Amino acid sequence: MDMSMSMSMATATSTAMSMATSASSMDMTTSSDMMGMSSMAMTFFTSASTPLYSMSWMPASTGQYAGTCIFLIFMSAIFRGLLAVRVNLFQVVRSARGQGKDETCYGMGNKANIRPWRASEAAWIASMDCLLGGVAYLLMIAVMTMNVGYFMSVLAGIWVGSFIFGRFMASSAAH
Repeated sequence: MDMSMSMSMATATSTAMSMATSASSMDMTTSSDMMGMSSMAMTFFTSASTPLYSMSWMPASTGQYAGTCIFLIFMSAIFRGLLAVRVNLFQVVRSARGQGKDETCYGMGNKANIRPWRASEAAWIASMDCLLGGVAYLLMIAVMTMNVGYFMSVLAGIWVGSFIFGRFMASSAAH
């Protein structure tokens, strides 16, 4: 009886230790996962050393941080310019070819004014959309760093780009 009781206690102790060890390792896993999550900034912050796009693009001085912010302003303004070109793509292409102004466009107006589908024009549109998407996602990544300076730089660039190129988008619903 004493033997079976000690055997039962040993089994219970072994099971309890096993459960404690697995719970402890689960706690460690959960806690290390949580540590990774807690190191991500979920609020805006100010720092002059926030990496942008890669760890090798981490400003080490105030001047480098200002240069990064100026780059983001320029990139945002270029994005607005590219958007204006995309909205007026057929007019831009025709002007570049010296063919004058084209009054018709896809999907606008009555059936008589709808342009026929052309592979070369579809390739221009797809290329512009791909370029716009790439630049937009790069700007989004900059904003997602949650750095106030980067966020304000993107907004400033959008303002500058709209100030410069907005007149080319005035007749469009895309702005």
